[in-house]
Amino acid sequence: MNALRLRRAAVAVAAAVALPFSLAACSDSGSDTASEAGSEASSSSPRENAPSTGTDMAADSPFGPACASVPKDGAGSFDGMAKDPVATAASNNPALSTLVAAVKQAGLVDTLNTAQNITVFAPTNDAFAKIPKADLDKVLADKEQLTKILTYHVVGQKLTPEQLEDGSFETLQKGTLTTKGADEAYTVNDSSKVVCGNVPTANATVYIVDTVLMPK
Repeated sequence: MNALRLRRAAVAVAAAVALPFSLAACSDSGSDTASEAGSEASSSSPRENAPSTGTDMAADSPFGPACASVPKDGAGSFDGMAKDPVATAASNNPALSTLVAAVKQAGLVDTLNTAQNITVFAPTNDAFAKIPKADLDKVLADKEQLTKILTYHVVGQKLTPEQLEDGSFETLQKGTLTTKGADEAYTVNDSSKVVCGNVPTANATVYIVDTVLMPK
């Protein structure tokens, strides 16, 4: 009887001694898990986890399908063109080589490069290709007529896309051109589409168009 009581007492004492150690171990394990979870949470920034809304994009950036063909870097890129006056900037864009040749032929390089705060509607090579070769050669050979056509593509103020929504503007040629559109889809004189718009240069804003504009 005494031996049985002693055995039960020993078991109770052993249990009492072991219990604090097991509780401490569980507490340490839970603490480690919580610490690791907190560490993982703090290592993931809210910006990384948040979905992109696109609101960080600049509202005044170039737009249009032809913008994709503009070089990503170098003098012909958007950043490169922004550093040069407009005639020089256009000369670094391969899609505007015919326009640049015409500007040189008319002697308008310095005029465009030294003008301040202008807008240039710049026809692409494909735009010039729409003109029958014989007619284009005739215009290129007639400096006075060529000058009239080229200066008709220039407005004496910088135009924003919002101003193109329903606009009428006097050109350097003293004629008038009209613009319509919205949501990055604009036309000039109801026929020429803006294919890459709002391109900045050092002294001008450029809207690249798919059809040569003719003075009215």
